[in-house]
Amino acid sequence: MAQRLPILYQNKPCYDIYITRDFADVTQEFAPFVIPGQKICIVTDSNVRNQHADALKAELDKLSNKVDIYTVPAGEDNKTLDSVRDIYTFLIREGYGRKDLLVALGGGVIGDMTGYTAATYLRGVDYIQVPTTLLAQCDSSIGGKTGVDFDGYKNMVGAFKMPRLVYMNVQTLHTLEDRQYFSGFAEVMKHGLIKDAKFYTWLIDQMYEICEKDMDVLEEMILRSCTVKKHVVEKDPTEQGERALLNYGHTIGHAIEKARNFQLFHGECVALGAVAAAYISWKRDMISMEEYYEIRDMFVPFYLPITVENIEPEEVLRLTKSDKKAHAGTINFVLLERIGKAVIDTTVSDEEILAAIREIRFDETED
Repeated sequence: MAQRLPILYQNKPCYDIYITRDFADVTQEFAPFVIPGQKICIVTDSNVRNQHADALKAELDKLSNKVDIYTVPAGEDNKTLDSVRDIYTFLIREGYGRKDLLVALGGGVIGDMTGYTAATYLRGVDYIQVPTTLLAQCDSSIGGKTGVDFDGYKNMVGAFKMPRLVYMNVQTLHTLEDRQYFSGFAEVMKHGLIKDAKFYTWLIDQMYEICEKDMDVLEEMILRSCTVKKHVVEKDPTEQGERALLNYGHTIGHAIEKARNFQLFHGECVALGAVAAAYISWKRDMISMEEYYEIRDMFVPFYLPITVENIEPEEVLRLTKSDKKAHAGTINFVLLERIGKAVIDTTVSDEEILAAIREIRFDETED
């Protein structure tokens, strides 16, 4: 049975998250946002294009006489202003106006890029998110943060742009490669760690079913994960305070992504950053040693890394300070006061960060 989760913005209804198992309800769910004569452009990537774009277009053809599919080469390295410029060019040549609609079909890269295009093309057009990866369904498609990378720095150029709808077809997760699927699980685990200890325990208890992609369990997991993010973004839609808690694992994680030239998936780096943040939390006596090792080890059954090769701690530290979340060299670090409750701390020292990076660094000289 489909699930609907409404999202508020400034205490008013803004958009719904619609969770289902196919594209059968697309016409019904999209219809309120399509007007006569409106053009629709599906923006997707070269992987998703061959898997889901035709099925989505077939449904949207029932609502519009012009439905285009624009394909971006797959990969984080294409999440750039150059790619956005190419989308602008296509929209201009095809005569898209301010009343037309963009649809982001894909993972976090496509969602972020399409959202940023929607925020800036003709000073703003509507868009709908159709996330097809676990990371996008549980995290990046929700909350209106959009952006592209700039000179290798993640999401350095962006805007807040709320979608009109987030339509989640959970069945699309079965088309993901295992590595990409489990990469998204890092964001799910993050939501339990920062806000919901019972959800964190449930994830551990449902380990087998999650790994096997049991549909009933996936639907509940996605709903519960989205509910955590819903409560955070509704309280702080433009990241002025509490929303920064969602950056747990991202401070060091983003730096590792950059240091490894984006060879690791985003979720893999978030897992590494989450372990490092939990390590600092333990060393500050905020969580126990047993809790730290449980957090660390619980990433392993979900095929996420807890150590990383080929990084220099000093270089990763330098990159944390060039991240957009750093202010005048001060890092808003997210730590765990306990499992299920995160806090923002501005006093984490360079020495603490270096120690945490060394904790997750794989040293081939060690036994």
